Amino acid sequence: MALIINGEEIDDEVIESEFRNVKGHYERQLQVACCERDPEFRGYAKDNILSRVLLNQEAKRRVPQVDEEAITARLARLIDEAGGETEFYMRIGMPYKDEAVVRENVANGVRLDQMLSEIYGPDPDPSEDEMRAFYVNHLRDYMSEETIHAAHITKSLQGATSRKDVFETMRGIRQELLAGEDFMKLAEQHRLDQQQMIDLGWFKRGEFMEEFETIAFSMREGEISPVFTTQLGFHVCTLLGRRPPEPIAFEQVKNAVRQRMIEEAKDIQFTAFIEQLKATADIQDTDPPEENGSCGH
Repeated sequence: MALIINGEEIDDEVIESEFRNVKGHYERQLQVACCERDPEFRGYAKDNILSRVLLNQEAKRRVPQVDEEAITARLARLIDEAGGETEFYMRIGMPYKDEAVVRENVANGVRLDQMLSEIYGPDPDPSEDEMRAFYVNHLRDYMSEETIHAAHITKSLQGATSRKDVFETMRGIRQELLAGEDFMKLAEQHRLDQQQMIDLGWFKRGEFMEEFETIAFSMREGEISPVFTTQLGFHVCTLLGRRPPEPIAFEQVKNAVRQRMIEEAKDIQFTAFIEQLKATADIQDTDPPEENGSCGH
């Protein structure tokens, strides 16, 4: 065993599974290439496991007995949130129903909640002035989203003799636009039918296809885009307007500010509590340094 926490042995596969989860997270964010950061990720994995184990150990010490009704109620809620018992067992990765194991895991969750509730105590109640100061200091987090107003000319590949023909048509349209033709007039001439939108109105990121938004949000007002493709066909678009992010009025986000201040206060308490548990824990890590640095390629 590479990791022993207060006498509790952690299976190597548990560490490997957490390591894969951590590395996968960074890979999805494109922040890692091959194995260059494996020792760092393995350290994160062990720290995650250490925190969880210490929390569970302390919760069992403080709350040795859990009310069966509380376990049943929590389990029923989890099953309901999952959409049913079958979906629940699939979500937790259990190939068959083992109620005893599940109830023990749920009991651990109840213990943890009870312990943390005791540690956190009553929620802080920030004053109006404190919330306004927090709002000002974190103003970048309380901004409206950038929006743009765009229009486009599009031709579908449906019924086309070839992609090349459609592209050449769209390239010719773009040349006319660059020569000074009115965008909306030309768009009407090439409109497939009245259902096809030309003026897309105002929108923010995430409301259209990523390929389209990448082009549109990169443009200057009045600019004519290159011919580009999405799953709907070929496009040429123009930017009619842009609204930059602006501060959202304090009164509109007041409740969100208050909740964030409460959550941040809890985070500080939680971190301090974890560090206190680590400081008094008996932790044995027998993983050799050369194994930590192994790439496996």
